[in-house]
Amino acid sequence: MEPAREKGKRWVITTREEMRQAAIEVTREANRKVSIFTHDLEPGIYDDPDFLEIIKRLVLSKTYARIRVLIADPSRAVKNGNNFVHLGRRLNSYIEFRHVCEYLRTHAESFCMADDIALIYRLQASRWDGIVDTFEPPVARLYSKMFDEIWLASEVEVEFRQLGI
Repeated sequence: MEPAREKGKRWVITTREEMRQAAIEVTREANRKVSIFTHDLEPGIYDDPDFLEIIKRLVLSKTYARIRVLIADPSRAVKNGNNFVHLGRRLNSYIEFRHVCEYLRTHAESFCMADDIALIYRLQASRWDGIVDTFEPPVARLYSKMFDEIWLASEVEVEFRQLGI
């Protein structure tokens, strides 16, 4: 029999509402950084007022906080606007967006990590099915490494700062 976990909790998500709640709960675990790999900034998730409030509190209370967001296809966010991007413009020394370089847009997954400890992972970004864990450092470090590789290969898109998205 496996020993009981001392920290965190793990659960499965299958709906948009569960994803929204998971994003809030995982982000709440962050003390210094949040890393998000998304295809279209998932409206209703990353622009949810509760999520944005947690992000705002994190960056305003911790001078070393860093929020990094990789977006594979920002066209929907550009077209419809996004409150997370607006917050990022106001707090641009803490929140940075990058457009995933073209040859790495084949990644079908989507994930959100807090401090390389907590993680939301969806195998298919087009579906809400995924797994959430508020304390799984080995797995979070694995995805953090992948995130960092994609981050370094991607470039800051000027349109994220200039367009009214």
